[in-house]
Amino acid sequence: MSLNEKFQNKFHCVCGENVFFEIIDNIECDWGSHTVIQCPKCEDLFSFDCECPAFQNILKLSSLNEQLFSDKEKLDYLKNPHPN
Repeated sequence: MSLNEKFQNKFHCVCGENVFFEIIDNIECDWGSHTVIQCPKCEDLFSFDCECPAFQNILKLSSLNEQLFSDKEKLDYLKNPHPN
């Protein structure tokens, strides 16, 4: 399932709201560029491709939304994190 397909539904954000997340491609951090999602209410950014200290951890959202990430996607996300 593509990223755009995945976010056609509302998800529960860490801010407590059910929202349609916005997808933003190519945001840079000190270690590279990312695809991120942003909550339109609290405006928090979540790195979607790998764990990065510059953005919120998508696994926080996954704990609130069981259908967001499969077990394989969680493992892939954690496989190559940026340094803290």
